[in-house]
Amino acid sequence: MSESLRNDGRIWVPKDEADCGRDPRDIPESDRDYYLERIYPAFGNLVPRDIASRAAKNVCDEGRGVGPGGLGVYLDFADAIERLGEDSVRSKYGNLFDIYERITGENPYEVPMRIYPAVHYTMGGLWVDYDLQSSIPGLFVIGEANFSDHGANRLGASALMQGLADGYFVLPNTIRNYLADGPFDKIDEDDPAVVEARQSVENRVMHFLEINGTRTVDSYHKALGKIMWDKCGMERTAEGLTEAIGEIKELKADFWKNVRVLGTADSLNQSLEKAGRVADLLELGELMCIDALHRNESCGGHFRAESVTEDGEALRDDENFAYVAAWEFGGDDGQPTLHKEDLDYEFIELKQRSYK
Repeated sequence: MSESLRNDGRIWVPKDEADCGRDPRDIPESDRDYYLERIYPAFGNLVPRDIASRAAKNVCDEGRGVGPGGLGVYLDFADAIERLGEDSVRSKYGNLFDIYERITGENPYEVPMRIYPAVHYTMGGLWVDYDLQSSIPGLFVIGEANFSDHGANRLGASALMQGLADGYFVLPNTIRNYLADGPFDKIDEDDPAVVEARQSVENRVMHFLEINGTRTVDSYHKALGKIMWDKCGMERTAEGLTEAIGEIKELKADFWKNVRVLGTADSLNQSLEKAGRVADLLELGELMCIDALHRNESCGGHFRAESVTEDGEALRDDENFAYVAAWEFGGDDGQPTLHKEDLDYEFIELKQRSYK
């Protein structure tokens, strides 16, 4: 069930293993162990979910878990209903309570919910240092794949926000340490490649400031977001992706001719910084649509409406898409080039997923 339920619910298990099979309403308060409140009095039921999950696993391992297999714990709303009233609790959690009742056949307004620790809350991720570099020199791990500032809760937290933070703000400022100290020949400041790179950045900055167009950076950002949501979102089609690629190309062309960036380049300028980020997002958005159009299958978060089973489930194409890949930038006017490496499974048999 949703983590939001822990805002008002109290988690407990019987103190005595012999009570695990009893109706929870028949177990008196004196025989209940509100273990999160006992172990973590400062946070109680609101401890981070990796901690809550591990604590639940521990009491289940002790033999005090409830429900089928003894793998669950109780989430009890009796106190919240008494304190706030059932109508208030219903207004906050009614849809979740209804889902729970449909699944279990038990009324959570009257009987404590049975919940269990989801394994992905405790998976963690790969170790990284403060530069996001793993124990393998030169291998950086960002987003959902590293443990980072969420500790053991990494894979259960917001992978999207972590990916954006790592990719946009952290890694660009830390990977330079490796590049500067790594096993590379030192490059002088007057090296032609350095001069060219610096000049390219300066030209881009000055171009932003000299366009002096009529349209704000935010308007381009929102327009791109709408295209991506409508045509490269939860469900994609070849027709929609083809349209999206054309629309992004038009938006990108207009951006470089008509964007208006305020301020100057000789001081902190958030408008200028955002213009650079939106320019990058336009490139990334176009590439995402190109990649989604190329990948003519459904798998994971990529759902192509043309690639479904008879039951409407995602249909993979392992024969043609069992590979890892990277796209190479083709230049401002060129097309990206796909580089791929086939995946060879020796010990795992690929099978079509089914929820039935």
